[in-house]
Amino acid sequence: LADRGGVRAAGSNFPLSTRLGLMWKEVLSVTFYRAVFAEFLATSIYVFFGLGSVLRWPSALPTILQISITFNLAAATVVQIAWHVSGAHVNPAVTMAFLLGSRISLARAACYMVAQLAGGIAGAATLYGVTPAEVQGSLGINTVRSNITSGQAVAVELILTFQLVLCYFASTDRHRNANSPATFIGISVALGHLIGIYFTGCSMNPARSFGPAVIVNKFTVHWVISLCPFPFCSRGLYHLQNTLGEMLKFGLIAPCVSRSSLYQGTETQHSFLNPVIVLAFTTSSGKEFHRLTVHCK
Repeated sequence: LADRGGVRAAGSNFPLSTRLGLMWKEVLSVTFYRAVFAEFLATSIYVFFGLGSVLRWPSALPTILQISITFNLAAATVVQIAWHVSGAHVNPAVTMAFLLGSRISLARAACYMVAQLAGGIAGAATLYGVTPAEVQGSLGINTVRSNITSGQAVAVELILTFQLVLCYFASTDRHRNANSPATFIGISVALGHLIGIYFTGCSMNPARSFGPAVIVNKFTVHWVISLCPFPFCSRGLYHLQNTLGEMLKFGLIAPCVSRSSLYQGTETQHSFLNPVIVLAFTTSSGKEFHRLTVHCK
């Protein structure tokens, strides 16, 4: 049941009393509250630096590339900071997906999301307090372009959030290297901003949208658009994970670590210079490969 950031949610095979007991034990631990605080702090830092890149200074207006790189570096930094403490979700959409995928308990997910939303407010409030009044503007709240419909905005946010959460799932696969995935998650965040800014300002993170909306008191339909996709995206990723589970035993791409393969019950080994796709397949002779193992040297 152990997982990054605490106790992994017990599966349906465990009695309800066992699941509740594990969750209660988790809530009473010091590491649980340390992880919750790490989510609050990491989200505050992410929102502060991310929104800071959007401020329109008279002498230097921000560019799309500048904003994307800043969010990239901010995401990579906070993941590196909080990865070994809480799992560095820093995003209610990611936390929701991990809950639906039974990666974390309900109690941890609820506390994480509250901490993330509070962190978003704290980060936006700090930036608002240290920024000159003539530069504050709308503090980088998400807005939809006039020629973009609500349906198009929701679809774009769904796609952007989907690729980010999928990157989290791939990076936190327990069969892969246990090192921090800060670089890859940062790249995923930058990728979303390079495209999404033109449509909705690019949210991908309800905490990032919620914080400045609270501070400047502008809860428009555009903020709701940034929030709507994340439960559907999380649910879709949960089903995707289950659907691909039988075909892609160890993730979309095999990690560069030793695995065991099963060929009619016999252990076999293979060596490849590069990772390869892991698939379940049947040979022309009718012999089935239940698992394909990759060894990267």
